[in-house]
Amino acid sequence: MKIKDLKVAVVNVPGLGRIGIVRVDTDEGVYGYGEAHCPRDHVLRLRNFLVGQDPTNISKIMLHVQHMGGFKPWGSAVSAVEMALWDITGKVFGLPVYRFLGGKNREKVRVYCDCGVGVPLDPSDPASMFTPEAYAEKAKRMKSLPEGFTILKFDIGFHGRQLLSVKSGSLEAEPIYPTKGHVTERGLKSEIAIVKALKEVLGDEVGLALDCGPGQSFPSALKLAKALEPYNLMWAEDLLTGDYSPYTEVYLYGLLSRRTTTPILTGEQIYLRYGFRDLVGKHAVDIVAPDVSDVGGIYELKWISEFADLYGVLIAPHNYGLPIAFMANVHAAAAMPKNFIAFEHHATHVAQWEDFVKGLEKPLIRDGFVNVPEKPGLGIEVNEDTVRKYLVEGEDFFE
Repeated sequence: MKIKDLKVAVVNVPGLGRIGIVRVDTDEGVYGYGEAHCPRDHVLRLRNFLVGQDPTNISKIMLHVQHMGGFKPWGSAVSAVEMALWDITGKVFGLPVYRFLGGKNREKVRVYCDCGVGVPLDPSDPASMFTPEAYAEKAKRMKSLPEGFTILKFDIGFHGRQLLSVKSGSLEAEPIYPTKGHVTERGLKSEIAIVKALKEVLGDEVGLALDCGPGQSFPSALKLAKALEPYNLMWAEDLLTGDYSPYTEVYLYGLLSRRTTTPILTGEQIYLRYGFRDLVGKHAVDIVAPDVSDVGGIYELKWISEFADLYGVLIAPHNYGLPIAFMANVHAAAAMPKNFIAFEHHATHVAQWEDFVKGLEKPLIRDGFVNVPEKPGLGIEVNEDTVRKYLVEGEDFFE
C-alpha cells in the first residue's frame, strides 16, 4: 500500500472559523482523516513528502516532515497528516488507534468545557459581559448543559479581553493578541471578583479552571496566583506565555509554580516533545496542555503524557475544532497514564458540531465523558452533506 494523494477541504464554521479537513488517500482505496488549523497550502506543501510512502510506516514519514512544522500554528499541517496516517493504519489492521498506543487505561475519557467570558447582560454595552454577574450567569447556563461537564474553564485576564475592559486595569497593554502588560490593583480586584462569583455558582460540584493569558508580567501573575489560592482551582492557564507565543517562558514559569499552590498550566502552542523537556523536567509547571492539532499529532501527545508522568506533572490537553481532532484526543487520552485530567471541548455553541462526522454514538459527551470507540482507526467517517454546507467557496471537496 502506498500514499496516492493528499487533499484538503476547507470549511468556515460559525463559532470556530476556518478549518481544514485533511484526507490522505492510498492506492488501495483506504483513506484517513486529519484536521488542520492553518492555511490550506501549509498542508498541501507536504504532498511531495507523502506520495509513494507506506502510510503505516508513520515514524519514518514523520521524520521526513517534522521539519516543516513549528510553534502554533505552523505545526498544524504536520499534526493533521499524522492523525490521518493513524486513521489509515487502524483501518488497515482493523483496530482502533488507541490499540497502537499501548491499549486503553480507561473506558471513557473526561472532557472539560471552555466557556469563554460572561453573558452580555446589556446588548448595547460590550463591557457587560465582563462583570462578575455576567460570568455567574454564564456559569449557571454551562453547569446546566446536557453534556454534564465536571470541569468548566473561563477566560479572565488578557484572554478574552477581560482586563482590557477594566479602565486602568493594566499598564502598557494594547488591544492586540497576544497582549502583554502589568496589572494594576484595580485589574487584579476585577479578576478576583469574577472568580468569587463563579465559585458561588459552581461550589465544589464542578471544577473551575481559568485561562488567564498569555501576557501578564511576572509580578502580576504571581499576585494573581497567590490571590487565587483560597478558591481551589483546577489550574490557572498561560499566565506568562501561551497561545500563539513564539516561545515558552520556562524559567519564569518555574519561579511562579514554586511560589504558589495554585496549579499552573501551559503548553498549547508548543510543537513536538522537545519543547516540553525543560517545562516538565524542571517542574516549571504543574500541568501541561499540548494540543494534538499543533504538537505533532497523536503519538507525540501520548509520548508527552508518559514523559510528564515520570516527573509527577499532570496533563490536560488543549483542543479546539471539529470532531476529527476531538476523536484524536479521545484515542490518545484513552492510552495515557493516570496523570491525565481531561481534554478541552470548545464547541458547545457550534450548531451541527456532532454532524460533521458519522459512525459515533450520539450524544458524544455524556456526564462529562466520551466513550472510547472500538471501530478501526479514529472510528469516524466525515459527513459530506454537513461539510458541504460550510465548505468555503472555490475549495475542492476531495475531488
